[in-house]
Amino acid sequence: MQNYQLVLASTSPFRQQLLAKLGLPFVTATPECDETPFIGETPRALVARLAKQKAESCQTSSDSLIIGSDQVCVINGNIVGKPHTRDNAILQLQAQSGQRITFYTGLALHNTQNQHTDVVVDEFHVHFRVLTQTQIEHYVDKEQPFFCAGSFKSEGLGIALFERLEGKDPNTLVGLPLIELVSMLKRAGMPVL
Repeated sequence: MQNYQLVLASTSPFRQQLLAKLGLPFVTATPECDETPFIGETPRALVARLAKQKAESCQTSSDSLIIGSDQVCVINGNIVGKPHTRDNAILQLQAQSGQRITFYTGLALHNTQNQHTDVVVDEFHVHFRVLTQTQIEHYVDKEQPFFCAGSFKSEGLGIALFERLEGKDPNTLVGLPLIELVSMLKRAGMPVL
């Protein structure tokens, strides 16, 4: 088994918390990546491309496995980003009320030793309750999900917004599909168990 340094190409505290669940030592790096979608690019293609670019953009001095991840939220066929403001968060949640939305999360594992990058895309569906304006405003004011795609934190009070969740891995919704990552690490020679 090769002795790799594990690198998370992300400054997201949410992704760091998720990766810590695996009990493997890792370091973080800031990826260099223009996240502008290409004209006509599908959400699935976008997150795959950006996850790969993020992983491959980080330089290390030792043999490393570098994890890149990117996520988009799709509401009624439109890609929705992070709201950044209270008003935008309220608008996003109004659009999601009573709807089924989809999250696409791209995951890449770049091996600096052989320059191979393994890429997968995980899909996760969220079915929202019908929400009142008061409920939406109360939620936004309480959790302030301004830097979360979809304007909610499923690991917190955001769970109260949902009727049901559909997907292989609940970690995908937070931004790092751990079930897929465990398989990728095993293929790369770093088994988790």
